[in-house]
Amino acid sequence: MKIAEYVRFDAVGLAELVAAGEVTPAELETAAREAAQAVNPRINAVVETWPAEDAPVPGSTPLAGVPFLIKDIGVSMAGQRMELGSRLAAGHVAAADSALMRRFRDAGLVTFGRTTAPEMAYSITTEPVLHGATRNPWDTSRSAGGSSGGAGAAVAAGVVPLAHATDAAGSLRIPAACNGLFGLKPTRGRVSMGPDADEVFSGLAVQGSVSRTVRDSAALLDRMRGPEPGDPYSAPQPPRPYLDEVARDPGPLRIGVLSQAWGGRRTSPPVADALSRTVGLLESLGHRAEETTAGPGVHWEEFVLATARLFTANLAASVDELAAATGRPVDASTLEPETLAGYHSGQRVTATEFVAALALRNRVARSLARHFEEYDVLLTPTLPDLPMPLGAYGEESRGLDGLARIAHLNDRSPFTLAFNVAGTPAMTVPVTADSATGLPTGMQFAAAHAREDLLFRLAGQLERTHPWSSRTPTIWAGTVSQDH
Repeated sequence: MKIAEYVRFDAVGLAELVAAGEVTPAELETAAREAAQAVNPRINAVVETWPAEDAPVPGSTPLAGVPFLIKDIGVSMAGQRMELGSRLAAGHVAAADSALMRRFRDAGLVTFGRTTAPEMAYSITTEPVLHGATRNPWDTSRSAGGSSGGAGAAVAAGVVPLAHATDAAGSLRIPAACNGLFGLKPTRGRVSMGPDADEVFSGLAVQGSVSRTVRDSAALLDRMRGPEPGDPYSAPQPPRPYLDEVARDPGPLRIGVLSQAWGGRRTSPPVADALSRTVGLLESLGHRAEETTAGPGVHWEEFVLATARLFTANLAASVDELAAATGRPVDASTLEPETLAGYHSGQRVTATEFVAALALRNRVARSLARHFEEYDVLLTPTLPDLPMPLGAYGEESRGLDGLARIAHLNDRSPFTLAFNVAGTPAMTVPVTADSATGLPTGMQFAAAHAREDLLFRLAGQLERTHPWSSRTPTIWAGTVSQDH
């Protein structure tokens, strides 16, 4: 299969070709490798590839035979490196599949490589020292977002139609917004973190994916969801597959609109314009959208401090465990300044401060839950700005301690973290683009606990009425490959 043909299909479409016998998984894998070779020198989204060993049965699942990439953190594949984007973990090889990796295999995905991530997934831009900066395929001078920036850039550039991603503070939704993709952060407990962890970042982190079409993310979440033995809790299972929800009409929804975040950076004019156009589209579809003051129920400064303590304390514990496993020192030779600052701040968080931060997590969840009694969905910009220039995030945070660096993260991405803290589902939808530059401007929709079904219905409606898949970035495998 030629790359120009390969990139015309989403994952479900490719699996349908495999099921019909029109193409083999091996031919799709070859096309994906060629796509990576064509674009990766310009975007640096893929760390490495390897010969895939999976042999899925054609037609066995909606994704059987589709090429796939996993993130360099959050999932373990037996015999392959997982370096967490860090010199501290360089060369680490996973001894066994994690539960999620087994589910990727059961889904029939053909995993042939891993994507870049910032060190320890601890940034909203993907510029690790170990692997270098990942560039946005829409404008290579700009960030692809983070921490799933490699996944976002690879999918946007046509290497694969969907890829594994994680989200602890927006790490899935931010790259989706920066790269013009769809990305849904599931409910806490929807996807198991086992067997090596019960929670990651005190329940703020979840597993997910980014994709070019809504149905691809729905099909994959159907294969990812569900508890593993020993999980401390799990989200209630949906009444029907999420893939079925994409085609269902959501009905008229009550949508609360937040044009400005509860704190942090103000929404820029291009993003405010994109939000206004999105509201107009929603109203034309019969939804009722109105400005709301819905919030996390705590003061912004209190929210920022508590989340900073949760992040840094968890980071410190993870770094100590990793250093013990590798025998490497914890210093500037193994960790970047942002991670090292977070590590030292985390060491100073007291037990009572940590417990108080968990109590705030509960307060935020209860507050947002009450707002979802008034509204079916909350709408915000995913980010207050267009994708930032490469290097800007690091320069802005230079010299800050670990707590102040999390405040900086909240300043740059003030809309996303509250839904991680609350544990409720939220998605980025590439409904609009900046009218001046053509850069993507993702919109975030959030729903009540376990209501991914409602989000998939709304996303499917938006995709049908205002499709985005024909918009492709400057660096696109379907055209770059023809130049070689």
